[in-house]
Amino acid sequence: MNDAAILVVDDDDNNQFTLVQRLMREGYANVTTASNGQDALTLLSRSPFDLVLLDVMMPGLDGIAVLTAIREDQLLRHIPVIMISAASDLERVVHCIELGAEDYLPKPFNKVLLRARIRACLEKKHLRDQERANLAQIEHQRGRLNELLHAILPSPAVAELEATGRVEPRRYPEVAVLFCDISGFTAYCDQHPPETVIRHLQHLVEEFEGLTARYGMEKIKTVGDAFLATGNLLLPHSDPVMSGLSCAFDMIQAARTGPAGWELRCGLHFGPVIAGVVGRSKFSFDLWGDTVNVASRLVTVGQSGYVHLSEQAWSLIKERADAEPLGMIPLRGKGAVPVFRCHRLSPLHTIPVEPIGSQGTA
Repeated sequence: MNDAAILVVDDDDNNQFTLVQRLMREGYANVTTASNGQDALTLLSRSPFDLVLLDVMMPGLDGIAVLTAIREDQLLRHIPVIMISAASDLERVVHCIELGAEDYLPKPFNKVLLRARIRACLEKKHLRDQERANLAQIEHQRGRLNELLHAILPSPAVAELEATGRVEPRRYPEVAVLFCDISGFTAYCDQHPPETVIRHLQHLVEEFEGLTARYGMEKIKTVGDAFLATGNLLLPHSDPVMSGLSCAFDMIQAARTGPAGWELRCGLHFGPVIAGVVGRSKFSFDLWGDTVNVASRLVTVGQSGYVHLSEQAWSLIKERADAEPLGMIPLRGKGAVPVFRCHRLSPLHTIPVEPIGSQGTA
């Protein structure tokens, strides 16, 4: 630690010279001097120091005032300070140690005491610096973990996980479930290099994330070329089906105008779901129930470029969108159910947008 940066503050030139010479003989070559308290604080604000040797009695800003300023400064308070004092200044030295000084050196200087106290202070400083670096690394890793959690789980689920250590499974009675699927994706993968496929898929996923946030919905996951989002699940939503429909149309447009020129098939249903976190080493937040199954199977109905809605979803927005009934359509596991094909929003109604952060958590 002989490369430590040491600041010597003393208004007496003889004391200052003697102390610097002693330090240099101990191998400390990086020594800076100041003759008053104000100069000392200026030097401390401009350059990093590992140790300050500070005279108690100085005109103007004395050692007590300088020490107080150092300890009140968030950027300087970690620097150890050794007070320099005459034997008659012992009461002031005690006060300085109460204010946070690390130690003191009596005048005249004893080389053995000087060596021991400086080494001890620098060793403590080194250990504290290591601890601060470790804490900074821990905070960095915690930040990365938080980013990963938000990439895996919806934000309210992350908040619950951080607060309680788990995410309780729950039944949610009124949830809009939106599925979007890329038409002809398998053939596209066969005809294009993997780098191109992933780059274009990444573009659409980012669009999907932005649109779900814009409409106050929650991106749940992507599975291959399928996208799943919900409205009124963990984030309360006043109009989840209409927002889901608006989000679906914007997704269709984003896919068409994106670099791959894809077409999307979309399905939208409304009803109860069960949601929770499953897995141990690779956990995920997921949905289950008939509402999820119906929404996913509506994707397979009819043409690309449309949003196919269940009767439950259509009943909530039928005055605000244009659609045609397709009649009773067989869905796997459900039999024949009424399906409505929506091709646009009604021009009389604006698209509902719920700004990010406008909703509370469940």
